[in-house]
Amino acid sequence: MCGNNMSAPLPAIVPAARKATAAVIFLHGLGDTGHGWSEALAGIKSPHVKYICPHAPVMPVSLNMNMSMPSWFDIIGLSPDSQEDEAGIKQAAEKVKALIDQEVKNGIPSNRIILGGFSQGGALSLYTALTTHQKLAGVIALSCWLPLRASFPQGPISGVNKDIAVLQCHGDCDPLVPVMFGSLTVEKLKTMINPANVTFKTYSGMMHSSSLEEMMDVKQFIDKHLPPVD
Repeated sequence: MCGNNMSAPLPAIVPAARKATAAVIFLHGLGDTGHGWSEALAGIKSPHVKYICPHAPVMPVSLNMNMSMPSWFDIIGLSPDSQEDEAGIKQAAEKVKALIDQEVKNGIPSNRIILGGFSQGGALSLYTALTTHQKLAGVIALSCWLPLRASFPQGPISGVNKDIAVLQCHGDCDPLVPVMFGSLTVEKLKTMINPANVTFKTYSGMMHSSSLEEMMDVKQFIDKHLPPVD
């Protein structure tokens, strides 16, 4: 692999079975790669949708004693008052916006793109959707939180995604990102965007992971917000 160690390999892609008229960009969690999620999404795919699962760059992570691992930005701690890697989060959001731009160049309008992610990737997808000038079809935020929440003004956002549909999901037994973070995030989101479009689902007994039931809810959300156009 050429370039510095910040250059990550090309995303794992599940191509559309016919002409792609919509896309899902899904961001994995800390220490993972896009491959597992591309397999999970392949299990619920729609024929006109392309699924793109990028890989995070490898970097030292403060939370894990500075060990290097795939990470979208540094994580210093997991409590609500932990310091956050503001520069890293903003830089990562720019990379995601560039991925969206790339799909727009490929002929898929941004309002036919759903942004999603799990844990750290879900956090980044929420932050990106709330700060981008690209109008998106929706956000899938699994087992995550809203980063830099204090940086957002009180009250509704004025951006293009103020009416965006959000599906937020969380296991009620999550030991890493407690379900309380999920519910606090949903309450905050409902003050920022149209609350009627924010859905919060919890799954009994689920830990910091996904489940078949959750993936079915994800599929339903994708099918609803990215219907076939032909």
